[in-house]
Amino acid sequence: MNLQETLSESVKQAVKSIYNVAISSVEFQATRKEFPGDITVVVFSMLREIKGNPVQIGEQIGQFLKDNLDVVIGFNVVKGFLNIEIEDAYYLKFFNAISQKTDFGFVEAKQNDKAILVEYSSPNTNKPLHLGHIRNNLLGYSVAEIIKASGKKVYKTQIINDRGIHICKSMLAWERFGNGETPESTGLKGDKLVGNYYVKFDQEYKKQIAELINQGKTEAEAKQEAPIILEAQNMLLKWEAGDEHVVSLWKKMNGWVYSGFDVTYKNLGVDFDKLYYESETYLLGKEFVAEGLKTGVFFKKEDGSVWCDLTEDGLDEKIVLRADGTAVYMTQDIGTAIQRAKDYPDVGGMVYTVGNEQDYHFQVLFLILKKLGFDWAKNLFHLSYGMVDLPSGKMKSREGTVVDADDLMQDMTNTAEEISSELGKLDGYSETDKQELYQTIGMGALKYYILKVDPKKRILFDPKESVDFQGNTGPFIQYTYARIQAILRKADFNISQAITDIKLHEKERDLIKQVELFPEVIQNAANNHSPALIANYIYDLVKGFNSFYQNVSILGADSDSEKVFRVQLSQSVAQIIKNGFSLLGIHVPERM
Repeated sequence: MNLQETLSESVKQAVKSIYNVAISSVEFQATRKEFPGDITVVVFSMLREIKGNPVQIGEQIGQFLKDNLDVVIGFNVVKGFLNIEIEDAYYLKFFNAISQKTDFGFVEAKQNDKAILVEYSSPNTNKPLHLGHIRNNLLGYSVAEIIKASGKKVYKTQIINDRGIHICKSMLAWERFGNGETPESTGLKGDKLVGNYYVKFDQEYKKQIAELINQGKTEAEAKQEAPIILEAQNMLLKWEAGDEHVVSLWKKMNGWVYSGFDVTYKNLGVDFDKLYYESETYLLGKEFVAEGLKTGVFFKKEDGSVWCDLTEDGLDEKIVLRADGTAVYMTQDIGTAIQRAKDYPDVGGMVYTVGNEQDYHFQVLFLILKKLGFDWAKNLFHLSYGMVDLPSGKMKSREGTVVDADDLMQDMTNTAEEISSELGKLDGYSETDKQELYQTIGMGALKYYILKVDPKKRILFDPKESVDFQGNTGPFIQYTYARIQAILRKADFNISQAITDIKLHEKERDLIKQVELFPEVIQNAANNHSPALIANYIYDLVKGFNSFYQNVSILGADSDSEKVFRVQLSQSVAQIIKNGFSLLGIHVPERM
């Protein structure tokens, strides 16, 4: 048991012994800096079950703890808060138990536990990945890693939106205006080449709309009658009918896009266990609609369309099959979820990383899957996140005003190079080492800036601010890690022995208390699907270490025992920074 669990049990015993009342839980918080103590029991929350003066209650519980728990050496009560002082021996014993663990806080998955499937990325194959995709990928990947660290088996997946009118638009534009150019002939990544033709289609479409309006058509008529949109719609019909030429073109251009995506994913540092394709899943779900009609989950309207009535659940009626028998997105998502559960029989829940504009869609999807009777449907979670804005405003793919993911990652590396060169601390680095360091810093800055924010919040992304070496940034934390590595390189003595007989400095106690929280933070981050909890914990840990570093001499300590202990403590902090950052997909440099 950790300190909080030990104290919780003893406080319950105290209340039972003194007041003959069984309380269900004990509330703790960090002790305020101006009062002595290591952890604080909130007495106010007990007043629902114990009648009396909170100060007197705190005094009585505090005395019980001091009399019955060896680790408690003192206490004080401020209003309704019981501040408890813990002996050094407890912290030393805890630290010695974990100091050599390189995986402290991480939990191994149990053999028969249910797995969690995490979906993220899920791009369209008509354009390259952009800044919005970066947030999606970083969130999904990080949440998957955090859930894995919390003790569950995890599968990472995505569904690639590789069919539909938007795909046909880029195909048609390439066929009409491309003159046979390829990624090889242009030197462009395949996803960028295809994306250029998606933009080209939109430009031509707008021209044709303007011409038709000049001929007397209304804007609505012009949008429907523009020849290029009619051709794209015809191409989609041909694709669905299996037209050999259209399908061949579709395969070729999608192949270009996938090659481009692979490069972006590798640079971003994300991966997947299995890919699903909309072209293979868009017909899934129809059989379950037929089954749901029999069991009364769905009903048919006069025109033959099939719906689910969710009004009793506070929602509305939702269509799941059109009158002509064709599927809608909801049908496909129902089928894909069920298919995934078949592909991975050990899956007990799924996490969907999708922007908050789809909140209602997932509310409906999860409810329908529950009504269809799938046990795992009670463990579905929509990892809803806010959009990413830039100082220049919103992005639009079809107008070509998006922030390209590859360009942004390169810009971040370039910015890291500029700032690192200005600081001038890279003497002795080879050019290869420098470039690797710039990429580590640049990508660390990008990932940390995005992941430190609660997923639900919108982000205004400022690349320059993110690479600052001061404050709550990735590079500041990376620099602290590198500083600790420099200390470890200078420690030319044996640091393997356990130290049990020193008096702890206040800053050492604070740091050990911060270290002790790491396992709990991982569990909370997993339960809340929030990498921000990990990011901000690591920042607090780093602030604590820097305060320790500035106030306590490490290599110049008075005694050998203090010297060894302080190097060990520094090493443990570095390990947690490294492990915590790995959960965010961020690397740490050995030198900076």
